[in-house]
Amino acid sequence: MKSQDIRKAYLQFFESKGHLIVPSAPIVLKDDPTLMFNNSGMAQFKEYFLGNGIPKSKRIADTQKCLRVSGKHNDLEDVGFDTYHHTMFEMLGNWSFGDYFKKEALDWAWEFLTEVLKLDKDRLYVSVFEGNPSENVPFDQEAFDIWKKYVPEDRIILGNKKDNFWEMGDQGPCGPCSEIHIDLRSDEERAKKSGRELVNEDHPQVVEIWNNVFMEFNRKADGSLEKLPAQHVDTGMGFERLCMAMQGVQSNYDTDVFTPLIREVETITNTKYGSNEKQDVAIRVIVDHVRAVAFAIADGQLPSNNGAGYVIRRILRRAIRYGFTFLDTKQPFIYKLVEILSNQMGEFFPEIQLQRNLVRNVIKEEEASFLRTLDQGLILLDNVINTTKGTEVSGRKAFELYDTFGFPIDLTALILREKGYTLNEKEFDVELQKQKDRSRAASKVKTGDWEVLYDDDVEEFVGYDTITTNVKITRYRKVENQKLGEMYQLVFNLTPFYPEGGGQIGDIGYIEGANGEVVYIEDTKKENNVIIHFTKTLPRKLDAIYNAVVDNNFRKNVSSNHTATHLLHQALRTILGTHVEQKGSLVSNKYLRFDFSHFTKVTAEELEAVEDFVNARIQDQLPLIERRNIPFQQAVDEGAMALFGEKYGDTVRAIKFGKSMELCGGIHVQNTSDIWHFMITSESAVAAGIRRIEAISNDFAKNHLMEQNHLLGEVKEVLKNPQDVLKAVGSLQDENTKLKKQVEQLLKDKAKGLKGELEAQIQEINGVKFLATQVDLDANGAKDLAYELGNNEINLFLVLATANEDKPMLTCYISKELVANKGLNAGQVVRELGKYIQGGGGGQPFFATAGGKNVNGIAEALEKAVDFVK
Repeated sequence: MKSQDIRKAYLQFFESKGHLIVPSAPIVLKDDPTLMFNNSGMAQFKEYFLGNGIPKSKRIADTQKCLRVSGKHNDLEDVGFDTYHHTMFEMLGNWSFGDYFKKEALDWAWEFLTEVLKLDKDRLYVSVFEGNPSENVPFDQEAFDIWKKYVPEDRIILGNKKDNFWEMGDQGPCGPCSEIHIDLRSDEERAKKSGRELVNEDHPQVVEIWNNVFMEFNRKADGSLEKLPAQHVDTGMGFERLCMAMQGVQSNYDTDVFTPLIREVETITNTKYGSNEKQDVAIRVIVDHVRAVAFAIADGQLPSNNGAGYVIRRILRRAIRYGFTFLDTKQPFIYKLVEILSNQMGEFFPEIQLQRNLVRNVIKEEEASFLRTLDQGLILLDNVINTTKGTEVSGRKAFELYDTFGFPIDLTALILREKGYTLNEKEFDVELQKQKDRSRAASKVKTGDWEVLYDDDVEEFVGYDTITTNVKITRYRKVENQKLGEMYQLVFNLTPFYPEGGGQIGDIGYIEGANGEVVYIEDTKKENNVIIHFTKTLPRKLDAIYNAVVDNNFRKNVSSNHTATHLLHQALRTILGTHVEQKGSLVSNKYLRFDFSHFTKVTAEELEAVEDFVNARIQDQLPLIERRNIPFQQAVDEGAMALFGEKYGDTVRAIKFGKSMELCGGIHVQNTSDIWHFMITSESAVAAGIRRIEAISNDFAKNHLMEQNHLLGEVKEVLKNPQDVLKAVGSLQDENTKLKKQVEQLLKDKAKGLKGELEAQIQEINGVKFLATQVDLDANGAKDLAYELGNNEINLFLVLATANEDKPMLTCYISKELVANKGLNAGQVVRELGKYIQGGGGGQPFFATAGGKNVNGIAEALEKAVDFVK
């Protein structure tokens, strides 16, 4: 049975059981502060389990793209070395929100596996929760009794809290679970040892395929459990493992989910999967990782140096270095797999087809960039080896290569072994742990339980229509982290504060009590469909009615930038072409940032045209046409633009200014004239095929123009108020160029004059002509002088020091015959002597330079130079 047919069979089965089939949510979670990625099928439904939202149906089924590479669920380092862990995987899931419970979930699981898919019943084992008296959670007798109808008791395993109690995180919905495992070993192996003994023992052929979680409890901050108001079912089945079972193979990588990708890697790299274990690991890493990276990019997450983007870059770089080390690939090639992936999965996940070219281009550029990093790292590693005394390389230096330059530590260790060196791994581990501790401390958030003041079914957002309203606090909790310190999160019965989302930052403002008490709202975010207001202090009268007020000036500038973002998008598509698509945005009160797909740098003329286009729309005084709660498909049919990677509901909000129409939940001006003026401040590259424009509007555009006008006045004053400022600046530049040439000539003449003096100071030490002295020249003059002396002398060892503008520099020249015969190396010399001037440098064996910060160290550096020739 092909993988596509297995997926269809699952969805059709649960559709027949009254489930609504919904599409996969994006793999990247943009508006959930607790998660970077969808790491399980239930992540997109958290609000329903918590009672903060109402699902479209009480029964839902789907196949969800999941990514497990960080935090509690992190499978990254296992990928490639075993046959069943993955970074990205599909989770087939069926859900009940307060509808059916254990009986239906387990009955249907057994029916689907044994009657629809015809899996061998004798190979299936099930597990149930054994109970936990310390938490007052009993043995799951109900699940046990249900399973007794289908399997002998010796194939029902009692599991502990680790294996059979599922939790979303340290806090939140949780409950006992019942897993289904399958034994795929041969009959001979099964006869020797029971599969029961291998369940949950990481055996590659005895694997869990389905987990039925019964959400009954909520885990509180103090670790205690409380009953949820309703009972839910959250099930997840590993699609890749199910395919392994259905296709009669011993590895997920031998299923048709992966074999087309593996065949392509074999063709590109001229290798054969199955012939060499190290190569096999590398191929598995590559075909797994390309799926994770490709779908993340298709869902709008570009590789970067922070947050979710860093995780994606790290996954891709892991794949690149495995190819570099074990498949001898020195040119980009992983991007070529995107075509295969698109053809395979495009039917169920159309985003990979629609974004195929972008994904290819981004991966190709990332590959080329990291391969350059690897080349540079090899040179840096050679320098580390050359300066190492003995055969053990410092773990601190290896960590510097890893942390500063991104050079993989396992590649460092491999190269060192090949060259006869060892790595001080303990030192490296200590430095790595220090970094992890710093990162963990900075990001750790201690979250208290919600203190509920009174129940409120629906928290209403009224900020589209007003920036002030009376509110009551329905609940609050305390949170702490290193960055913000102690804060409080407040929830109101209704709110005018817009929560961060869709690229727009959250509102700020204050709440004021009747007694004059004012509490400032520092930020507003949304978590599990609840709008949360951050404050430094807790209101004194928690049961009082407060007047909530959004900062009007803040809101004015944010809304100006948000509407300007829509007009910018329209301008780019009009001027550059309809291939332009939004790939990310930030809308703040100070500026806007807009990332978009485009294959070349935007020219100055095009940028000017874009600016003019937006400002023309501002001059047209276009009114806001807002339509709330219209059906998604109707909005799209009427021309509204939907953005890839965004999660839309059945009903949406459409924002229209003239011919610009987008689906958007953000805050906008009432008329484009409110923006006042639009100015582009920068245009740059973000990744291959992705450009970034930053711009300002309203107050910040006014301030910028005033500053520029003031600066122009100062320039005119310095230039003695010429009538033609440009002409005066041009004359100044011409004069400066002439003076530079004169100075260069004077320095050359000075160097020639010094040459004779220095030749007389050269000493002969152990057959080497030696000179170490300070000269009154700049760096270029010292270099010219060194080569002048070197051309006239053989066996010359020369160190010249300069201190131009109090910046010390050492220049070392060594005759090539000394490099060849005595093993002297100018790069090593300047690295060693550079310590005295608190700096460093490098270069070639016969010529190198080092800069530093300590001018007073020059004398000692020159004094120590003679040690190299003694």
